[in-house]
This record gives sequence, structure tokens and C-alpha cells, in this order.
Amino acid sequence: MSETTYSPYGDSPGLVKTIGVITLISGIVNIFWGLIATAIVVPTIILACLAIFTILPTILGVFEIIYALKLLNNPPQPIQPSNTIAILEILTVLTGNVFSMIAGILSLVFYNDPQVKEYFAKLNGIPYPVAPQAPAPPAPPTSPEPASAPPEDALEIEAEDSAEESIPKPKQPRKRKVATEKTDAISEKETDSKPE
Repeated sequence: MSETTYSPYGDSPGLVKTIGVITLISGIVNIFWGLIATAIVVPTIILACLAIFTILPTILGVFEIIYALKLLNNPPQPIQPSNTIAILEILTVLTGNVFSMIAGILSLVFYNDPQVKEYFAKLNGIPYPVAPQAPAPPAPPTSPEPASAPPEDALEIEAEDSAEESIPKPKQPRKRKVATEKTDAISEKETDSKPE
């Protein structure tokens, strides 16, 4: 029997691994940030109403760790990109957590990369529309090289023919119509017969 071994992280692109690692670190930071903020806020009676805002980073941190572990799972599981977690990471700046905000911004940028979109589509069995590539321009025509040099007589004849073709030929003068007595008589009859 042959054993099937998987390489770490499967065949996921580097940006997907980066999203997973950043989300994992942000989750850990959010859990600690929330616990520290809760420990500071809860003992003071005046700030106890703000305790809900200090607990939210802890809850977000748990969801971030779960999502990051699914992204980094080997073999990869079908999972969608989580814009919601990235947006909530950005909103943690309201609690003073700048690292998590940066992680959320990077995650949103990486989710819009075509390679990452294609990976998530392939992972979930969704056909990903591939943008048509512009066709390569045709190669310029190559000038054929003569197999052997033509004799000198042929070159002289060609030179004379091309010299004759390049000299413009004089134009033939046009023939003019000269009025004759018949045409004058006809035109006088036409003018006389017209009513005034």
C-alpha cells in the first residue's frame, strides 16, 4: 500500500497562507486585548457599562482563530473568504487595537487578488470565470533570404527596369472641342424657340 502524504497547507497560494497566519495572530492579540481591557474596565464601577465593548474583541478573537485554523488545515476544507471577520478586525481600532485593524485591511486586499479568488472558487467547487487573455501579436514577417546571389547581369537589368518605372511618363494633352457652325446654329435655334 502506498501512503498518501500531503504537503503543508496543500496547494494553497502564498496569499491564502498569509491571510491564515495574519488572522491567527490577530485572533490571539484580540483575545489578550479583550481580557486586559476587561480586567481594567470591570473593576471600576463607572466604566462597567463599557465592559461589552471590551468583551467583543475577545469573542472576535475566538472566531478569528477558528477561521484561521480552517484556512491552514491540511488537507484544506471548503471555506469561503470571510469579509465579515476582516471588517470586524478593522473596527477593533475603536477599542485601540491597531494591529488587528492592519490585519483586517491586509485580509481584504488579499481577498481581492485573482489568484486567491480562484483558489477559493476551486476549493468550494464553484467555476471561476477566467478572464480571456489577449491573443499574442503575430510575429513580423521575415524577409526571405536569397539562396544564392543572382548573376550581375540580372542585377543590371533589374536596375534599368526600376529606373524606367520610377520616371514619370509625360501626360498626353487633352483634345479640345471647337465650336463649329453647326453647333452654333443649333444653340441659336434652341434659344429662339424658348418662350420669354
